[in-house]
Amino acid sequence: MTTIKQIHAHRSIRKYKPDPIPGDLLNKILEAGIRASSSGNMQTYSIIVTGDQPLREQLYKAHFEQSMVLEAPLLLTFCADFHRMRQWLRISDAPDNFDNFMSFMIAAIDAILVSQNVALAAESEGLGICYLGSTFSNCDQVGKILDLPINVVPVAGFTLGYPNEDPELRDRLPLDGLVHYETYQDYSEERITEIYEQREIKGWERYMSYPRLRKLITDSGVENLAQVYNEVKYSRRSHQEFSRNVIRYLKSQDFMN
Repeated sequence: MTTIKQIHAHRSIRKYKPDPIPGDLLNKILEAGIRASSSGNMQTYSIIVTGDQPLREQLYKAHFEQSMVLEAPLLLTFCADFHRMRQWLRISDAPDNFDNFMSFMIAAIDAILVSQNVALAAESEGLGICYLGSTFSNCDQVGKILDLPINVVPVAGFTLGYPNEDPELRDRLPLDGLVHYETYQDYSEERITEIYEQREIKGWERYMSYPRLRKLITDSGVENLAQVYNEVKYSRRSHQEFSRNVIRYLKSQDFMN
């Protein structure tokens, strides 16, 4: 399969076979991962590979009790990491300018770039992945469980293993609704409606196909997909609380000076 065909075939895998991932295959995937672009070639990230069952049972709670965290043979956590770099600066008698929010963003982007490289490499070898947004929203809990030192923050993560399902491809917004040429081209209300027309249909059908989500949607009285996102999935209250948690953790990890 060509790289482009592989990318177009991507699906989030939530059910896994119990088969372990051979160590040489894992190393092959991780070696491909660290070839990702990196700001200043500093590689200010770390990858934590977790297969230990008791550890994953702790992480299961931090990841909103998603069953794949326990079922997949491995969980990969990608961290923004200036801890290693700052130690190198110290022993080299160099000034340390990386205790601020800009440094966190540099390291976070590095970590996310390498995570996607690892994901693509894994899928090219017949493995499946599913990103976990809870890695960042509950970064303080994940960081405590993984014993992260100061100046390290988990920003992305995914389950990894051999797929035990073949889910349908998820819908995407149309290309011409996402890509702008030369400068940003703002949207009219009519254009917004056009861009989200299929998402309204496909997304609503998908959420209503899950009994738990269907009950939440029905009980909440929402009438369309936009309201599902704002009132059922991502409420203002939850986003504000996650924001406070992240900011507190960034401060505690010495990224907010």
